Amino acid sequence: MGEASTQDKSARTTAQIEADIENARGRLAATLDELAVRVHPSTISAQVKAKAVASVEEKAGRAYVAASGLVDKVRAQFVDEKGQPRRERIVPAALVGVGLVLLVASSRKRRKD
Repeated sequence: MGEASTQDKSARTTAQIEADIENARGRLAATLDELAVRVHPSTISAQVKAKAVASVEEKAGRAYVAASGLVDKVRAQFVDEKGQPRRERIVPAALVGVGLVLLVASSRKRRKD
């Protein structure tokens, strides 16, 4: 087996060897160009920016889904299955809200005095 491969290599012409070398140079040049693009600061910053944007979008999407679920749960507390408001739950919640607004307003008034 070793003799056959040695004979194949010795049977190649100078032109074939030069063509192989030129092809190898071309592949090496293309590889070096690709590496230069990959390690260029603008490429790296664009990749980091894209990853950051994707991460923020993913977290925003998760937050939206969570908030949507929370809104649905709260809505279910104040609306029945037919979509009609549940007055027995809305009135106490409204009174608590008004009480909180009055409490905040009175505490601000005390600070000014």
